[in-house]
Amino acid sequence: MKLTRKYMKRVLMGGFAGSLVILMSACNDDFLDRLPETEIGVDNFFNTEEDLSIYVNGLYNFPGLGIYYDDATDNAGTTGNREIKTIMTTDANSQTITSGWHWGALRSINLFLENAEKADIGADVKNHYIGVARFFRAQFYMEKVKRYSNVPWYDQVLETDSEDLFKTSDPRETVVDHIFEDYQFAMEHVRESVPTGAVDKWTVMAYYSRNALYEGTFRKYHSELGLEGTANDFLELAAKVSQDIADQGPFSIYNTGNPAQDYMTLFGSQDLTANPEVIFTNIYEADVKNTDDPQYLFGSYEMSMSRDLLETYLMDDGTYFSQQMGIETMEFVEEFQDRDPRLSQTFAYPGWELYYTATYSPGTTNYVQELKKNFTGYHQIKGFANDPSIDVRRGIDIPVLRYAEVLLNLAEARAELGTLNQGVLDATVNQIRSRAGMPPLNMAVSSDPVQAQRYPQVTDPVLLEIRRERRVEFAMEGRRLDDLNRWNAGKLMEKEPVGMYFPGLGKYDLTGDGVADIQLLGIEDAIPEPKELNENGVALIYYRTGSVGSNADVYLTEGTSGNVVGTPERGKFQEPKHYYRPIPAPEMALNPNLEQVFGWE
Repeated sequence: MKLTRKYMKRVLMGGFAGSLVILMSACNDDFLDRLPETEIGVDNFFNTEEDLSIYVNGLYNFPGLGIYYDDATDNAGTTGNREIKTIMTTDANSQTITSGWHWGALRSINLFLENAEKADIGADVKNHYIGVARFFRAQFYMEKVKRYSNVPWYDQVLETDSEDLFKTSDPRETVVDHIFEDYQFAMEHVRESVPTGAVDKWTVMAYYSRNALYEGTFRKYHSELGLEGTANDFLELAAKVSQDIADQGPFSIYNTGNPAQDYMTLFGSQDLTANPEVIFTNIYEADVKNTDDPQYLFGSYEMSMSRDLLETYLMDDGTYFSQQMGIETMEFVEEFQDRDPRLSQTFAYPGWELYYTATYSPGTTNYVQELKKNFTGYHQIKGFANDPSIDVRRGIDIPVLRYAEVLLNLAEARAELGTLNQGVLDATVNQIRSRAGMPPLNMAVSSDPVQAQRYPQVTDPVLLEIRRERRVEFAMEGRRLDDLNRWNAGKLMEKEPVGMYFPGLGKYDLTGDGVADIQLLGIEDAIPEPKELNENGVALIYYRTGSVGSNADVYLTEGTSGNVVGTPERGKFQEPKHYYRPIPAPEMALNPNLEQVFGWE
């Protein structure tokens, strides 16, 4: 069965007619909000496959999916409000960090699980829907464990007078064991063949793989938990499930033999439902379900990528960028030369052509990066549909789960277990590198001192390169914060993000054609009027430079020279405290049996 794209979007949006889904979506704000079972007729519902399908469709919730979500990590700075930024730069506590403690979705899931058994349908059909619900429960609780570590485990619907409303948190290991019981059941019973856009067996397995790797590495690198001895149990699960997907699944790395374009195609497509790499996609369509118009990628709204991320990309011959001479003072055009092709499919590069003007009228322009206070000057093109039509720009599908992640999960798990070999590398990391036209990684690779400095707990050069590969391959896909958390590498977020390097005042070429596009002035200099035209007959763009806090147009680290300064205050990352979140104070007041962890008050 294959749904039309428009009908399937209604599934993902929970947009079915009828009071059931409406009531379900209305009860997701407060743990004590009770689903009005009598209003949806529980006694007369949950009887047919259609009943189960309608209810389960209302459970779909994949928040925060996109390709602009690494801001406030070492990948990108932001001028906006982000939780980790608030935590690091303020005296954060349970009065100020109050998001995340929501339980309504769990009640909806448990209500389904308590009633689905009575459906008069075959066991395999029934178990499919139960498996989907248990998958969503596993997803729900995994996010809670990531935030709070210890949380109360509930596998039944609670009433307002239930004593369990006031139970203490269950230990992390208890909750996680239940989570992976849910994943296991879902993996064994959710169908492989489902309507397009619905959760299938492979979606379950991919999240199983992701979260087993998360838990295994988190336990390994976080001694405060005292669970290092069980880390390998989850790493072995991650390796096994990832290998099963590779062996049994219908997926392959998307590769048409065009290394200059294939990677970017994954993030600018109007339809990913037939892409062989995409396991699960967040589907958009104009006037039905729109993504954001990513015009804000271009240096004028909140987020800008860091030079630290740019320096992570290898040279196109596989050597380390850190081995190049003079990288500290390398200018914009040069730092894109002879690099991993994914760099110029993620960052707007010198000579990139923008196919509409700032007023969104059709046209072609040789793009010149805008410089601005608190922005690095690096602009993102990954995830941008370069088209004059707003419907096209807002209609790209988002690849939520990619086979590339499964392969990197497998490689990392095997490396952590000490069972990695060249055959596994060739079947995983090197499949991904091949798409980009990059040389293969081999087991005899030498260590990059810069990468080793980032992760001092790791001595294996191959594992360091697998971590590099994750950062590059998933740049801006919202994976970075989880990776830094599980690797116990939160301190990397203390580094203030900087951008392009300028050796001093004067004229600079940002398009790579040898013709000046901008001119940097001193803070007291007047902008010429009329503006000087360059050799292409285009007016120069002028910026007055200065130190942070001045009234300059652009901040440079040395005032009139140095790197463009991104968000200048990163604060301090307190370990282990900032790997977790506080239970909100109002919830502690309601249930004094709850306990904060690792220094939160």
